[in-house]
Amino acid sequence: MKTRLTHLLQHAISSLKSQGQLPADIEPVIKIEHTRNASHGDFACSVAMTLAKIAKKNPRQVAQSIIDNLPDKAYISRVDIAGPGFINFFINPLSQHTIINTIIEQGDRFGLSNIANGKKVQVEFVSANPTGPLHVGHGRGAAYGATVSNLLSAIGYDVHREYYVNDAGRQMEILATSVWLRYLEACGEQLTFPSNGYKGDYIFDIANNLKEQYGEQYHANAVDVFNNIVDDEPANGDKEQHIDALITRTKELLGDEHYRLFFDTALKSILGDIRCDLEAFGVHYDAWFSERSLMDKGAINNAIEKLKASGHMYQKEGAWWFKSTEFGDEKDRVVIRDNGQTTYFASDIAYHLQTLERGCDIIDIWGSDHHGYVPRVKAALQAMGVDPERMKVLLVQFAVLYKNGKKIQMSTRSGQFVTLRELREEIGSDAARYFYVMRKAEQHMDFDLDLAASQSNENPLFYVQYAHARICSVMHLVGEKKLSYTSAEGLKNLNKLIESHEVNLVETLSRYPETLLQAAEQYEPHQLSHYLRNLATQFHRYYNSHKFIIDDRQLMQARLSLINASKQVLRNGLTLLGVSAPESM
Repeated sequence: MKTRLTHLLQHAISSLKSQGQLPADIEPVIKIEHTRNASHGDFACSVAMTLAKIAKKNPRQVAQSIIDNLPDKAYISRVDIAGPGFINFFINPLSQHTIINTIIEQGDRFGLSNIANGKKVQVEFVSANPTGPLHVGHGRGAAYGATVSNLLSAIGYDVHREYYVNDAGRQMEILATSVWLRYLEACGEQLTFPSNGYKGDYIFDIANNLKEQYGEQYHANAVDVFNNIVDDEPANGDKEQHIDALITRTKELLGDEHYRLFFDTALKSILGDIRCDLEAFGVHYDAWFSERSLMDKGAINNAIEKLKASGHMYQKEGAWWFKSTEFGDEKDRVVIRDNGQTTYFASDIAYHLQTLERGCDIIDIWGSDHHGYVPRVKAALQAMGVDPERMKVLLVQFAVLYKNGKKIQMSTRSGQFVTLRELREEIGSDAARYFYVMRKAEQHMDFDLDLAASQSNENPLFYVQYAHARICSVMHLVGEKKLSYTSAEGLKNLNKLIESHEVNLVETLSRYPETLLQAAEQYEPHQLSHYLRNLATQFHRYYNSHKFIIDDRQLMQARLSLINASKQVLRNGLTLLGVSAPESM
């Protein structure tokens, strides 16, 4: 309907230009919005006020001139002027029924478009360090990233979903060292485990598996391991120096080959669990990109050389620094440490440069604690001559979990956290996926486990899925009663749908394509979840007020077509959210 109204307004404005009432060279942007108050009609447009400034005329006079030049259309029952010059359209309710035909005809494709025209975009999300299982905080980024990817695909983007595997760097070295120390304990050594090592049960599992596979082949005496290692108690030493010294000692005692065994075994085990968790959560990737591959293929050195050539690097105290302050950062950033090792920052620069050079724009989905990191990565891209606007970062707040009204504490290092797997086992993937995207990603989220698990109308997912199941039950009853239904017959009798509940439901169905487009363009899945809840509300009201299996065959066929169209839209929307549409509940 918005498209139709836009064409009508364009026709009227063209007529006014040909009559000399408006300048011939103007091409105003016509924006049509749904009205918030039914007394103001169904749609409103402010173009008259825009044109009034150009034409130096009274906005209400311009609005009246536009209305006078609108072609007559049966689907418009009335056009009014409101306020300073808004043009309000009142739509003939019966004309909206054509949306039911469209929904039934297009089925799963209803709402999809090709507005993006195949533009390539890479969505990189979750990308949690493979140092432990995914927890419920990661789950929100997973649900959000997967849904944003689905929405972008739905409007015609060529979406590449990628997980960036941080399989290099200090955190992975802490992991490998943590596993070896637990392995030594399994060999009978008594030691004081480092306070900032990884302490979860999964570390014991990996270590015990290595002990079972290799026996005591990599055993070392705890005294030798901790000899002359600085204490990590705050009163006597430094815990960061302590763990760094243990990493160095681990490498010395094991040697490169055996150290790599512990490193790679831990990586493979944890990354395998992450893959399984995400697959079970309905989150699928086109590629798992290895940070180490950037080093192996020389991509990091290539990016660094580009920065040096641009004149935005300098050497100080043995390290190489990027002049990020020239781009508004609070301080310059180290790219190569004084020991010759490159930083995480260097890897990120190389990763983004390589992706952009492949012809993909980038959407990164990061935790909100990375907000300060965004401008420096963009600054590096700009310094290398790449348009930084081709990289967009969407920030996601971690979810705070509540059960029985109490907050659940989480810490990856200490091993005290609720895993994504545990969350799925408790409330199911559907509830987790839906609840994670009910609010704006950048907003704080309190995740109520009890509500998500409840079978009540207060649970928004249950409420939406129940609407779909109710429609399925109606159609099942039609079959049980050996009554026939054909969409062709139903569509012929849509003019019988005149009850207020029917008009409201049809109007809500007509908004689905627009809602989907807005949700995708604004990266806001919550718009779609809110829409589905509103659609479910309209259907439940209709269900509670009217019967569908009735003696009037023509009206019954029309109503069954309406609810089947509702079922289709509910299923389409739930599918984009990564949620099932059950036929019974």
